[in-house]
Amino acid sequence: MAENNLQEQMQKEMIEKDIFNQIKAYAFDYADKSLERHVFPTENAIEQLKIFDEGIPENTGNSKEVLDTLHKFGSPATVSQIGGRYFGLVNGGIIPVALAAKWLNDFWDQNTPLYVTSPITSKLETVAEKWLIQLFNLPKTTVAGFVSGSSMAILCGLAAARFKIFQRLNWDINAKGFINAPKIRIVAGRHAHGTVVKAVALLGFGKDNIEWVDVDNQGRIIFEKIPKLDENTILLLQAGNVNSGSFDAFNDICDMAKKANAWIHIDGAFGLWAAGSEKLKYLTAGIEKADSWSVDGHKTLNTPYDSGIVLCKDREALVSALQTTGSYVVYGEQRDGMLYTPEMSRRARAVELWATMKYLGKRGIDALVYGLHLRAVQFAKELSEYGFNILNDVVFNQVLVACDNDLETEATLKKIQELRVCWCGGSQWFDKKVIRISVCSWATTEADVTRSVLSFVKAREQISIKNNS
Repeated sequence: MAENNLQEQMQKEMIEKDIFNQIKAYAFDYADKSLERHVFPTENAIEQLKIFDEGIPENTGNSKEVLDTLHKFGSPATVSQIGGRYFGLVNGGIIPVALAAKWLNDFWDQNTPLYVTSPITSKLETVAEKWLIQLFNLPKTTVAGFVSGSSMAILCGLAAARFKIFQRLNWDINAKGFINAPKIRIVAGRHAHGTVVKAVALLGFGKDNIEWVDVDNQGRIIFEKIPKLDENTILLLQAGNVNSGSFDAFNDICDMAKKANAWIHIDGAFGLWAAGSEKLKYLTAGIEKADSWSVDGHKTLNTPYDSGIVLCKDREALVSALQTTGSYVVYGEQRDGMLYTPEMSRRARAVELWATMKYLGKRGIDALVYGLHLRAVQFAKELSEYGFNILNDVVFNQVLVACDNDLETEATLKKIQELRVCWCGGSQWFDKKVIRISVCSWATTEADVTRSVLSFVKAREQISIKNNS
């Protein structure tokens, strides 16, 4: 197809809207089936993915055929995370108004490094930043960067910490790097999330240099085991253990760390949202004493992917660690989002975050967050009544389940996944294999939990019959 003809064809598609109406019909079809379909794709659906195994096409294709292939073969091979029975990774569901806002946002297709590239994004980032500070009760000096996920948010928070500590030591890390640099200490609980360890490695601190602190039987850092801190230390705390859902004792630990002038970063990917619930905010008491925080909108708040947020009370440290310069970069008086993120080219993530928070309001956020907790408590109660072992205190949205021994636990989990009524993942909790349940979707109902529990029971019965035959 000649260049002019290709351009004319695409202009026609934009004007006539046929392909957009086509994909709308497919999207609605997918949504209609999402609550009742198998949570994990069937073997046949996965087998049919081989249709995508081809070389790059030589010629321009047909738009309608491209979309038809995506829906016909792609939709059945998705994991139904927007339904109510996915309890694997802490992925969250998706608030309908946020999904609708994402559709509009996709049409806008804004690039968001500067105010001049997208005034609407600059405004919504400014508003969302203010709302987050209010919701989490953080210092008024706090600024937010809207990034891809908590992995990047942690990286940004620790980069700000690195800059600030080296600045105190009269060392320009941006110019001089690590050669002959003073030493920065990293102190973390033994149950720190893998993304924290990855950020430590990527920033050049070295994983082997982490000073590990023992944790209690819920995965909380033990106050008395924390080594003596100093102003060269980054202390890593956790709001929501990825297995048990537990929270560190922020008040006492932060008070001690602040006396030593250490930098405190709280990894609160899903747990920081507990601050938005009147009945659960006790879990986050003292978080305002930290220096930086990482959190994900697409987890507990149920915004679409991707929606990571770094929060930092020291604007200079965050901007100095992340800012890019260039003769063509036009900074203005309004918010320029690239100052608070590593990326220049960046989609307008704050649109869906704003839409979600605008729609829910404080009461809706409270209802959502506390509702996830109630469903987790229900899970633990019903599973316990059927003889499963619950290994954690269900303080938030995580439930750790075990059978009588590791072999039975692993076999039961495998059978649960094969049944596809719900989907859970496995983990290791101290010396035991566990089934890990993460309740993080607004769509999860009491009936979903009971239905999933019965699938646990059925799975255990089936592996028991197999073992006895």
